[in-house]
Amino acid sequence: MVQNIAILGASGYTGAELVRLIATHPSMRIVALSGDRKAGLAMAEVFPFLRHLDLPRLQKIEEIDFSRVDLAFCALPHATSQAVIAGLPRDLKVVDLSADFRLRDPAAYETWYGKPHAAPELQKEAVYGLTEFYRDEIRAARLVAGTGCNAATGQYAIRPLIEAGVIDLDDILIDLKAGVSGAGRSLKENLLHAELSEGTHAYSAGGKHRHLGEFDQEFSKIAGRPVQVRFTPHLTPMNRGILANVYVKGDPQAVHRALADRYLTETFLEVLPFGALPSTRDIRGSNYVHIGVIGDRVPGCAMVVAVLDNLCKGSSGQAIQNANLMLGLDEAEGLRLAPVFP
Repeated sequence: MVQNIAILGASGYTGAELVRLIATHPSMRIVALSGDRKAGLAMAEVFPFLRHLDLPRLQKIEEIDFSRVDLAFCALPHATSQAVIAGLPRDLKVVDLSADFRLRDPAAYETWYGKPHAAPELQKEAVYGLTEFYRDEIRAARLVAGTGCNAATGQYAIRPLIEAGVIDLDDILIDLKAGVSGAGRSLKENLLHAELSEGTHAYSAGGKHRHLGEFDQEFSKIAGRPVQVRFTPHLTPMNRGILANVYVKGDPQAVHRALADRYLTETFLEVLPFGALPSTRDIRGSNYVHIGVIGDRVPGCAMVVAVLDNLCKGSSGQAIQNANLMLGLDEAEGLRLAPVFP
């Protein structure tokens, strides 16, 4: 049975990525696309690379007939999804790609995002969308909150290590490089080619990055006590991809074994042989995550390197993986596309 899909916010990067992936999904059909500022336009006018697809025109959200929609992806900017989702039919399944429902505690949301949560009752039913760790909850959910792309990368490297008890919880450092598409499609001076190319820079450093709220929430939940990591993201002049270098105190072989054991049966997570390190070029355009482990020159320390595509596994691919579960489909359906190379 083919499921009817709506994409709200289809004129942004994650919306376009959803269209690209669903175009070859055997059990999903796009029946509605919204893009308020682009309403009335064909997707081919907004994204010429999608010209070959037969797609509905962009329209305003209030013009969509949701009675014929089985599931909606909400790819709207942060701080707008709460009100929009609150206005959707209560029986409609929703996967939200924004930050609006990621933090379970509304007070934590206000701390990290600087404004009160606009839909606290909806927040109570939202399930955190890190698929490999919340499958059962996602299957039964009506509303799933996609993770931050940086937060997902760090969690894939660290969660199994906390679960296995093989690292020092008070000494975790994440040094992360992210592609520019993670900043969205809106016009910003610091994202102009002349401002960004031929250089890289740290941003939201010193404990200010909002994805720290997700790290605090998830790592503390696993450990059963507060866990605070140090985290510095860097904006890198590449379109797609995230690479996280994670420095931990723990036996390198035990670290590698914990990751390899946890992800042994996972379709989209691959732990490389000990001593091999991954590259963003090897996962570009795909839903795959590659993880490597090496020992440090300091005895008893290890470095874990995790890479994923921020638009795919970090956002839209993860969203489809979750939607598959919510709709009773094969979790990997429509997502086994090979990475793009070179």
